[in-house]
Amino acid sequence: MQRHRHRRPLRAALGLAVAALTLGACTNLSGAPAQDGGSARASSAGGAAAKPNIAFVLTDDLSTNLLPHMPQVKELQKDGTSFSQYFVTDSLCCPSRSSILTGEFPHNTGVFTNNGSDGGYGAFNRNGDEARCYAPALRKAGYRTGFMGKYLNGYLPADEHGTDSPYVPPGWDEWDTAGNGYPEFGYNLNENGKVVPYGHGPDDYLTDVVARKATSFIDSAAADKKPFMLELATFAPHSPSTPAPRDADSFLGLEAPRTPAFDKPSAPTPEWQSGLKPLSAEEQRSIDEKFAERVRSVQAVDDMIGRVRSELKEKGLDDDTYIVFSSDNGFHMGEHRLRPGKQTAYDTDIRVPLVVAGPHVPAGKEVAEPAENIDLSPTFQDLAGTTPAPTVDGRSLVPLLHGDSVPDWRDAILVEHHRPAFKKSDPDAAPDTSGNPPSYEAIRTREALWVEYADGEREYYDIKNDPDQLHNRAPALTESERDRLHATLTALEKCEGTEACGKAARIER
Repeated sequence: MQRHRHRRPLRAALGLAVAALTLGACTNLSGAPAQDGGSARASSAGGAAAKPNIAFVLTDDLSTNLLPHMPQVKELQKDGTSFSQYFVTDSLCCPSRSSILTGEFPHNTGVFTNNGSDGGYGAFNRNGDEARCYAPALRKAGYRTGFMGKYLNGYLPADEHGTDSPYVPPGWDEWDTAGNGYPEFGYNLNENGKVVPYGHGPDDYLTDVVARKATSFIDSAAADKKPFMLELATFAPHSPSTPAPRDADSFLGLEAPRTPAFDKPSAPTPEWQSGLKPLSAEEQRSIDEKFAERVRSVQAVDDMIGRVRSELKEKGLDDDTYIVFSSDNGFHMGEHRLRPGKQTAYDTDIRVPLVVAGPHVPAGKEVAEPAENIDLSPTFQDLAGTTPAPTVDGRSLVPLLHGDSVPDWRDAILVEHHRPAFKKSDPDAAPDTSGNPPSYEAIRTREALWVEYADGEREYYDIKNDPDQLHNRAPALTESERDRLHATLTALEKCEGTEACGKAARIER
């Protein structure tokens, strides 16, 4: 497997040139609006073309098995379109969020872990990634932009980053962001450059604070008749999965799903999983308890979605607003005999929800084309009427959202993972029994999952006949089959920019 070569010098030089021309906006180099009209399909009450609003709810560690316990999300699914084949570039918080913000793969953002030389907010800043996120582009397009909740691992509200006050990244009109907000109480927020402490009272519960600030932001934008882009990034359901006080006694006795992969390793079992013992009765009880905690913690997220949608309706903005719901990564709980965690290439970890409702989005529809979190930034920019820079690796999902076919859509998505050197302070630090595989790269198509580990081991799963990924068929592949998969993976791990990555993602048959 090829080791990642982070090609930052060339991309950084281009990024500086773009920043000089557009005041740091990651947008069309000419500054011209998109000509396809994709974002101008929404109309104001008077019938004139209007730029749509975008409200993006990004959760932390939310797996697909939590959705049945979220009635507002289920309602969103009925009203909008779900992407059944939506994946993340890495099932780890900071690399995934970096890809969401920039539209780039980890090998181009340079963010592979949560801390250290190859990860965290420090790497994001050092590599010039903030200049290429979607916020400056939307702000330049006339949008009021807001970010609330969790940013990137390693971000601290009081950090000044060479300025004379707590730092607010470029492109955000409203900035209400926490550092260690995982407990949901006793945190600080950077509120537009001022650090504000919150305590332990019911009104301090972070997800509810974000919900209140979100409705206030919507009211202000409506009063000023400004289109807005609002990202609401929750810490829930990430451990410790603290629920809102009102939900503390709900879902008692709820059990985690027992899928065919529960407490069952793949065969042949990968070497990095070979030491796993069957789950004990005590461990299974613990998994059930943690699953119930996760369900309790997302009730406030579900409430927030309902509050946002109600506020939009009250202000007459519901028909002109896209609501986007997703997660930075998934989470396994006993599948493949792994104790609770993430970081693997299995669907439990890399496949997450993406639900969108809004103007001209078909209700109750499911899109089966492979999509990835690198597609969100160009999608937001497309909806706003701007053309993403050619350095973006993803593609706009707007045609798929509006029910159009895209003949040259990708066949494969790329997953890149560096085995992290966790620090004790890292909220994602976990023992090997939770799933801490060697560094790997993988491709996922509609039909298969192919994984190449740095130690030379390979995994291959036939998704159609083995959806739980229990029968590793890598040893049975022919040499030509392995070569074809390796060639696609190699092309994707080297690609830079929309055109090259789009071409690399199509498999020659």
